Amino acid sequence: MITPVLERAHPRWMGHELRRWARHDRHPLSDPEIHLRAAAEWLAHAHDVGQYGGVPAFYDARRQRWEASYPETTGYIIPTLYAYAEHAGDQSYFDRATRMAHWESDVQLDNGGVCAGTLAAPRLVPTVFNTGQVLFGWAAAFERTGEPRFADSLERAADWLVSIQDDDGAWRRHGSPFATHPLNTYNTRTALGLLDAARALDAPRYSDAARANLNWALTQMRPNGWLDNNDLEDNRRPLTHTLGYALQAMLGAGMRLGDSRFVDAARLGLGRIVQCQRRDGSLPGRLDEQWRAAAPWSCLTGDVQIAYAWLQLARIDQTEGWIHHARRSIEFVQSTQDLATMEPERRGAIAGSYPRHGGYMTNRYPNWAAKFFMDAIMLSLEAL
Repeated sequence: MITPVLERAHPRWMGHELRRWARHDRHPLSDPEIHLRAAAEWLAHAHDVGQYGGVPAFYDARRQRWEASYPETTGYIIPTLYAYAEHAGDQSYFDRATRMAHWESDVQLDNGGVCAGTLAAPRLVPTVFNTGQVLFGWAAAFERTGEPRFADSLERAADWLVSIQDDDGAWRRHGSPFATHPLNTYNTRTALGLLDAARALDAPRYSDAARANLNWALTQMRPNGWLDNNDLEDNRRPLTHTLGYALQAMLGAGMRLGDSRFVDAARLGLGRIVQCQRRDGSLPGRLDEQWRAAAPWSCLTGDVQIAYAWLQLARIDQTEGWIHHARRSIEFVQSTQDLATMEPERRGAIAGSYPRHGGYMTNRYPNWAAKFFMDAIMLSLEAL
């Protein structure tokens, strides 16, 4: 475990030392399809062992146990498994994604929202961000199956989000009780979920709400591309995970809405992150307001989220070598994935941090890391 003294050490020195200590956790690269399949199989295994019917939030390697099912991330795993089913020609993943969508409807709260945390939380309260993430799952399920139940859940959740949105487009009420700050710029990803709802239900009112939030998010961006109010715990040093949420959603929404303001804003932030990429392809797990490393370890989820955004940007901008940077980042995360172990709890999983004892999801394998890893690999393969 990192001691408090080491946590205060200079990030550059600490990064060198941590990577030196952790080199034994790197693995030879295989074909991207093999890495992709291993992550899909790990998510399927996690779903099978889940206590409640959704996907457990993470596997805790130190305690050797699975966490309870997590509605938020199960929701956005659904479109990833539908995409993988099509990519791999494997109907079982389509069926699994549909079962997850039914489970999400089963646990949806009466007001249409989705609860904060896992189903083991002591009190189930509706939360903006978590609800926004499950929109992706219900929209994907309805568009692929046509089942009215999914349209009903989608509409109820989207209506709840619109009903509690402030006049300036931000969400200040119903923040997560597990996050330090109630105001979150990364709710641009909730706005992106509303765009999925608008498309699936042919409901322009959801697009209007999404655009309002994105307009507010632009007020949080500084001239250097930095975003205020954009972390779960420390807004001075946000995770690349929450930066990935905010910037990828801003980019994706801008591309779908045809609004260059959002695209240009995302490009600015993503371009600054390119300058932070290390020689091994990784990114510092946290960055400060001058886009300097603020943590020595890497947040692997953030690495692949940023890579995905770079790949999206490459579709409309060929000037910055986005694909090259994205593939370096993806290959780094691939090298941390253990394909040799026979332990189903770890084979194909992606850790929270590299090294595994780093500061994000320490010694845990979160389900969302595998999900965003799969998304990045599939988009990278499309770019070949």
